[in-house]
Amino acid sequence: MNIDKIVDTKYCGMNFRDLCNAPVEALTGVSSKDAKALQQAFGIATIGQLADLKFVKWASAIRTLAEEECDTEEQLAKETLLDDAVEMTFPASDPISVDAGITRIEVAPEKVDAHIDHQAAGEVEEHTRKAGAAKGH
Repeated sequence: MNIDKIVDTKYCGMNFRDLCNAPVEALTGVSSKDAKALQQAFGIATIGQLADLKFVKWASAIRTLAEEECDTEEQLAKETLLDDAVEMTFPASDPISVDAGITRIEVAPEKVDAHIDHQAAGEVEEHTRKAGAAKGH
């Protein structure tokens, strides 16, 4: 990484230990007004103090964990049901092979009729109920 891109020019020749003790406005894009606001709000004066701020660490941890988080069973079920609902609503969205013998397109038998059960809400409720029972709720 080119340090010249993230610190102002007068701080470019500094080593990382010295940069930790540099004022936060040494970071490109942080004005003296921004630095003053950080000082007033959090008591932050240096780049090192900013890096050690618990809120910054918490936000970084949440971001890292969010990238690795898997969807819950309920989220997966809702996504599947949403995909099915879109497919039922717009069946022509997928390319099909046109054949002279095709006279109409029918909904696959395993699909829920959207007029009766809008976006398969009953299935979501049943799945949620079963998942809750399995967890002992």
